[in-house]
Amino acid sequence: MEGVVDYAMRDILTKSGAYDHAVTEFIRINTQKLPKSVFYKYCPELLHGGNTQSGTPVYVQLLGQHCDPMAENAAFAASLGAPGIDLNFGCPAKTVNKSMGGSILLQFPDQIHNIVKAVRAGVPKNIPVTVKMRLGYHDKTLAIENALAIEEAGATGLAVHARTKIEGYKPPAHWQWIAKIGEQVNIPIVANGDIWSLKDAVECRKISNCSDIMIGRGGLSLPNLADVIKNDTAPLSWPDVCRLLISYSKYQRDDKKTNFLPSRIKQWFSYLQRQYPQAQGVFKEIKTHKELAHITSIIARDL
Repeated sequence: MEGVVDYAMRDILTKSGAYDHAVTEFIRINTQKLPKSVFYKYCPELLHGGNTQSGTPVYVQLLGQHCDPMAENAAFAASLGAPGIDLNFGCPAKTVNKSMGGSILLQFPDQIHNIVKAVRAGVPKNIPVTVKMRLGYHDKTLAIENALAIEEAGATGLAVHARTKIEGYKPPAHWQWIAKIGEQVNIPIVANGDIWSLKDAVECRKISNCSDIMIGRGGLSLPNLADVIKNDTAPLSWPDVCRLLISYSKYQRDDKKTNFLPSRIKQWFSYLQRQYPQAQGVFKEIKTHKELAHITSIIARDL
């Protein structure tokens, strides 16, 4: 989730230990080997054993179309301590697809196979290489072919977002298609899409025939969703969410790039409004403000 789940967000959301692992924002790979500074920027956890402060492993996610550079950068990320490599063939963003990255490659199963195979060959065998895909680009006709190509190439596991690129994020997620894929491949399948609650998780597992699920937007809407699903914990109260927001604002307060935090907090509010009615009123107050201190002072009123 580019521009949303940065290291600070990962650290906050994984504190309970309910996540098995997290994934970075995608790192765009073109034709060159990136410097280690780029990997440290996207995944500061590499400086701490590849884990968040709670001990949750963080896989480095790569997005690109060229086999050799993808393999070279994956191997480099592994050498820096990445506990896993994740390949993104699911991003639906127009700017990404326009440059032949993300879900547009689902039109070309052979190319996906070659990329995954090259990365798998370039990364030590003890390092997982997982893949994220959608059900297709225009339609679902290549869903099973893509999954088989990914399996044959040696991927450790496959997460499937149960929509095509054209379907975007419009409900419903077609969990039954994940079950169809699971009938054809033998690697572990992880179900993803429209999991906003414990009820959704139960239904998704039932329909997709997957025991493992991936949550993205749902985890931003309800910050302890993983714990709710895994341990039947009560959803966080709104004051507790406000505490998380203020905690998030402090992660990079001394950074020269602190000015980006107000926009990140506002972006988080776009997800929180789904779960918390109180978020709508607070967002109306903060959306025109640019000063971080002013924004956090407004949020703090609800503590």
